[in-house]
Amino acid sequence: MSKVKATGTTKLGRDSRPKYLGVKLFAGQKIKPGMIIIRQRGAGFAPGKNVKKGRDDTLYAVKAGIVQFRITKKKKFDGTRRKTRVVSVI
Repeated sequence: MSKVKATGTTKLGRDSRPKYLGVKLFAGQKIKPGMIIIRQRGAGFAPGKNVKKGRDDTLYAVKAGIVQFRITKKKKFDGTRRKTRVVSVI
């Protein structure tokens, strides 16, 4: 027999809602102003021409056009260079 009566509660079972991050529109697709291109945490992709970065690092279009991705070399503060993925709307 059990010495303690079961209470029926558990400390497990809590789970956070999914954040639905990632690329929403890919290269070559048409876009309108205000549409989200990428939802991200941190600076995985950098904003280029006609693209702005939101408060939560979301990249969105400022003008209508076609989405373009490219890789550029960016100079860091210590003088070294690194590759950066840039998103633009042309």
